[in-house]
Amino acid sequence: MTDNNGALVDITAKSSAYLPVQEASIHRIKRLEEAGIVPGMREEFVIIGENEADDSLILSLRSIQYELAWERCRQLQAEDVIVKGKVVGGNKGGVVAVVEGLRGFVPFSQISSKSTAEELLDKELPLKFVDVEEEQSRLVLSNRKAMADSQAQLGIGSVVAGTVQSLKPYGAFIDIGGINGLLHVSQISHDRVSDISTVLQPGDTLKVMILSHDRERGRVSLSTKKLEPTPGDMIRNPKLVFEKAEEMAQTFRQRIAQAEAMARADMLRFQPESGLTLSSDLGPHNSDLHAEGLDLSDVPPADESDGRKNPIEF
Repeated sequence: MTDNNGALVDITAKSSAYLPVQEASIHRIKRLEEAGIVPGMREEFVIIGENEADDSLILSLRSIQYELAWERCRQLQAEDVIVKGKVVGGNKGGVVAVVEGLRGFVPFSQISSKSTAEELLDKELPLKFVDVEEEQSRLVLSNRKAMADSQAQLGIGSVVAGTVQSLKPYGAFIDIGGINGLLHVSQISHDRVSDISTVLQPGDTLKVMILSHDRERGRVSLSTKKLEPTPGDMIRNPKLVFEKAEEMAQTFRQRIAQAEAMARADMLRFQPESGLTLSSDLGPHNSDLHAEGLDLSDVPPADESDGRKNPIEF
């Protein structure tokens, strides 16, 4: 059975067992139903203590989930992947974001924008792991590393998936993996678009092509116009545009490559003695941002319950 404070659990032992609501999930919940716990369900628990008043055993699901969450974070750090974390708080040194149910710390020096903690509250940030220390209950994350890696993948002519964030008279802002790009009204379709809201709405998912990327100013220009198999398809049949996106982008890249090759040939033809060589290789993009120098004195414990694995004491 369940009540407002927890659940009575049959563990086929002489003593009864009780699951307090605060031990039902790694997330902060007020009711057992939020963790999907209902009478009749079977689950694996860990015994974390005994209530001396009635000799009943105290059970926990949170402790199991806690260990699994740390294991998952170590795995994600080893794979060097980008994760999403929701900002739930902050202090003078940075913000706190929840990742895999753990509270990770993102120092302000590791946030790509100059936003305040209040401006970032309740927003999701793309993050990468900097420090995963279970014994110290310390989880440090970097938004700058995640953004640098994401931007390194934004090649001109590449196709990426995005979500419409907002509409303006001049275009739509699209979230492409934590980066905001502008889909200008003139780049939506070959046909004239007089009202953007007739084609796009906030929350819509779509595919766009990268037209340009100004790393210094943090601006990304997007296009669906270049992905249209025939002019006006974004207005009449956007599904077809997204299905053919990679194919159309490949054709676009081939045309660009041919134009560049012809331009090189023309320049070399007019300057045969100059020794001029043209290369599009700008060198490797180094996205390694080290944790050295970070002030970790403000790092809060990663566990939702102030770092204590078993907050109930008897």
